[in-house]
Amino acid sequence: MNARLADRLATVMFWTGAGIVLFILSSLLFYIFLHGAKSINWHFLTSPPESIRGGGGIGPQIFNSFYLLFWTMIITTPIGVMAGIYLAEYAKRNRITNTIRLCIETLTSLPSIVVGLFGLLIFVNKTGWGYSLMAGALAISVINLPFMVRISEEAIRDVPNEMREASLALGASRWQTIWRVVLPSALPGLITGGIIASGRVFGEAAALLYTAGMSSPALNFQNLDITSPASPLNPFRPAETLAVHIWKINSESIIPDVRRVADGASAFLVFIVLAFNISARWAGHHIYRRITAGR
Repeated sequence: MNARLADRLATVMFWTGAGIVLFILSSLLFYIFLHGAKSINWHFLTSPPESIRGGGGIGPQIFNSFYLLFWTMIITTPIGVMAGIYLAEYAKRNRITNTIRLCIETLTSLPSIVVGLFGLLIFVNKTGWGYSLMAGALAISVINLPFMVRISEEAIRDVPNEMREASLALGASRWQTIWRVVLPSALPGLITGGIIASGRVFGEAAALLYTAGMSSPALNFQNLDITSPASPLNPFRPAETLAVHIWKINSESIIPDVRRVADGASAFLVFIVLAFNISARWAGHHIYRRITAGR
């Protein structure tokens, strides 16, 4: 077999594999949106579930998902970025840092159900909070932190050393160089990683079953008292997210229109995840062009 024929066969195999993946993905998305788009309207997206007559929506679950995302990123982002700065700028190559990186890799592949059981023991029982949105946020932070640390470290390492050297040569301290030169240059990668990590929050269910709970109290959106159990801003109340709601209604089938709600909720959830991933690419590209003055 000559080299040209082997190259053509390899190209055909690569394109075939990519085509199969794209076909499966597009078929799955088409099926989800085809069945779910019929259920999505303003009433469905804003009204609470109705377990007796049916016809309810997913309004509280959407709010819980975004509120959980807010608390998760408040916890994950500063810790992940600071750990990335340490590993990229300060940590030396030795057994300790190699062990830290091994632990990060291990946590990245840790099953979410294990994190959920860990959160049940520590964040639910030991703290005395019970099933709460804060316990869920801490559990999801355990899942997202390794990813955020790796993204931060790689983004900071990608900054050319010449920029650091130029800043230090002008008399800036090491911390001033990191704060004023390195972090702004690494910002596109940091934002992209943060948005992708945000998208992962919406698709998580296993860890939240044991931490945030499978039910939500009746929320009064006029009540802004953060200590009230009925306030949507209370982070220590049970909070059923959209992914958990989809699992719950399909497993229990306690509402008469379970298929309608499940299809609509699934389509909206997939749309949100796609929007986060597209936003990550757009934000990273846009910020990179602004920083480099590129077109």
